[in-house]
Amino acid sequence: MSVVVGYIPTREGTAALRQAADEARLRGCDLVLVDSSRTGRDPEAEAARHLADTLEAVRGELEESGVQLVERHLARGNEPAEDLIDVADEVGAACIVIGLRRRSPIGKLVLGSNAQRILLDARCPVIAVKAS
Repeated sequence: MSVVVGYIPTREGTAALRQAADEARLRGCDLVLVDSSRTGRDPEAEAARHLADTLEAVRGELEESGVQLVERHLARGNEPAEDLIDVADEVGAACIVIGLRRRSPIGKLVLGSNAQRILLDARCPVIAVKAS
């Protein structure tokens, strides 16, 4: 069993990662971090560098706390929700942890809602956290 977390380097992503690490420690299992993008990343892009820097710090913190981190960087052209649910199914996840942010009704209509899809379609429990 594993705890699966959808991660992006934002306040919401950090809140989800912290909760997921707590869940992995509590359950005595590894933590599978899913970073999903629709296309491959340009290695020089600012976002890619920020993600790499953030993950480097996270690896050390998790190692010190005894949580084994498994990273899955996906660029398959899927929506992040689809990738997260697929990975959770592959590893037999105990739960999925996601971060939530407030969105306007128009934003939800135009862009869809990955969080809603994960909450409705995942076959395991989903823990949704807000950034403080």
